[in-house]
Amino acid sequence: NEEIEAVLDLADEMNSSLEEGRRLHLCEGKELYTLFYEPSTRTRSSFETAMHRLGGTVVSHAEAQVTSSVAKGETIADTVRVLEKYADIVVMRHPLDGSTKLAAEHCSVPIISGGDGAHEHPTQTLLDLYTIRKEKGAIKGKNVALCGDLRHGRTVHSLAIGLARFEAEITCIAPP
Repeated sequence: NEEIEAVLDLADEMNSSLEEGRRLHLCEGKELYTLFYEPSTRTRSSFETAMHRLGGTVVSHAEAQVTSSVAKGETIADTVRVLEKYADIVVMRHPLDGSTKLAAEHCSVPIISGGDGAHEHPTQTLLDLYTIRKEKGAIKGKNVALCGDLRHGRTVHSLAIGLARFEAEITCIAPP
């Protein structure tokens, strides 16, 4: 929880700087590679925009399952071993549970999960926790309703874990 709070505190500081119109140059000279095996608008765009606002550059690879060597049988491990030569950090989204963990085990640069399978979406959880804290003053003790496809929704899986860590009350609402 202390690490999560530190990330949220840092996000607060960075957000204040950006609201004042200042550009941050924390990632100047750094390259972000977005590797998305599934369609994404918000997650991929948010990472790309953040990297630009932090002074870095981006190489974007959408539809990797079709437009990369994966179509010829290249494994996740093979792909990230190649990308680590080009990028300082990789954001990956993949349809298989645990795929980003697998990628991180075979890559020498940091891998950030942009969501994998129905398993997790930790960066969305950090954003949701940040928003709850900013708008409501705290996470602990809040009652949060999670609505929708709770069985397959990676965002709610991650968020439920994050909320539970901070002792929020969770109400689940799902269609049959």
